[in-house]
Amino acid sequence: MVKHIILWTLKEEYTTEEKNEIKAGIKEGLEGLAGKIPGLVEIKVNTGRLDSSNADVMLDSTFESEEALKNYSTHPAHVEVANSKVRPYTAIRSCLDFEV
Repeated sequence: MVKHIILWTLKEEYTTEEKNEIKAGIKEGLEGLAGKIPGLVEIKVNTGRLDSSNADVMLDSTFESEEALKNYSTHPAHVEVANSKVRPYTAIRSCLDFEV
């Protein structure tokens, strides 16, 4: 099994209300991939953050294998969500992948 953890910081140009809408869209889009991508075991998006945080959104996903993670990265359903709901709004992306 492989964990794929992403932290995103949204662009500063958005108001709090806009950021809340963006975060809801990211959550809906990514969690909507459950059951649609082979090898994707679990996917959760956390948008509730404490003031001590320096990121806005966390993706916590689990894959059957490193190969399944690679396939997810290019799967059309994932690419569509990433290009429409994530990439246009984020300033910083940090990633940590590891075996469990």
